[in-house]
Amino acid sequence: MFTLSLGDHAQLRPLEPWQAPEFLAHIDRARASVDPWIPWATFSTDLDSATATLRRYADRLATDTGGIYGIWLDGTLVGGVMFTRFDSASGVCEIGCWLESAGEGRGLVTRACRLLIGWAFQERGMSRVEWWAAAGNTRSIDVARRLGMTRDGVLRQHSSYRGVRRDIEVWSVLSAEWPPPGEVPVSGVQAELDRLMAVFVGAFTNTGDRRPDLGVIRDVFIPQGRIIANVGDEPVIYDLDAFIEPRQKMLTDGTLTEFSEWEVTERTEIFGSIAHRFSAYRKSGFHKGRWFEGSGHKTTQFVRTPSGWKMSSLAWDDAPSTVAE
Repeated sequence: MFTLSLGDHAQLRPLEPWQAPEFLAHIDRARASVDPWIPWATFSTDLDSATATLRRYADRLATDTGGIYGIWLDGTLVGGVMFTRFDSASGVCEIGCWLESAGEGRGLVTRACRLLIGWAFQERGMSRVEWWAAAGNTRSIDVARRLGMTRDGVLRQHSSYRGVRRDIEVWSVLSAEWPPPGEVPVSGVQAELDRLMAVFVGAFTNTGDRRPDLGVIRDVFIPQGRIIANVGDEPVIYDLDAFIEPRQKMLTDGTLTEFSEWEVTERTEIFGSIAHRFSAYRKSGFHKGRWFEGSGHKTTQFVRTPSGWKMSSLAWDDAPSTVAE
């Protein structure tokens, strides 16, 4: 059995039928957050059904059509990742994930998914890795964004769950778009910087029924932090309050709707108690009722403080947006 370190006292290793008792205890803890999105969690309610779930994935692994892998944090199973489909003939596979609350906020799923995607591309020669998520599953969609995937589209009312038809978002990343081995370091500091950026970017999302709360930006920045827009002739420099207030208004008064922004690529350099991140990002939504898509770049500085790592400054430059006619 292989064991891969995810950093932060976490490991990734195969999840096998003999581990059904541990798996069932974990699913019972995770059920409230996992059950709405992953059907097999609904059906893994006792030892027999939990064993059957793991046996199905063991059969897929044996036939090279799938596989399931657990994430252990400090020796406790807290989540996992899986190849729900793996088709070596077509060069297309699909991955997914789940996590209980004890494992949240550490970047474990993102790092585990990166390992699976890297293996699929580099070892198995896959051409495309897909990510399917119910349209309301914002956490799953956020992971797809952090992995640098592109939203291909929506399969309307594709699936039925508990009598309700659901839209399914399809995201993907291609082998030519995936960074080479070693470009994404796996470390506790990197995971924390990933988390800070995910909180910052995710604060703007108001898709579905999600209500944005830009106040969380104060949690990830030092109080003296500065945010700089360098999209015109001269840079505009904001303190946190000046940046947050007008954007909170636009995201809640109907000016910007179904808006989201996500990192596509990032390069992070860590030097002792300071760090720098250069990011490419995309965004989309409706502005005053008109659909638009945009992209740009961010440069972010971080400092380690007595209360942990924080952002100290962020500057961005937008590329021209594309507006639907």
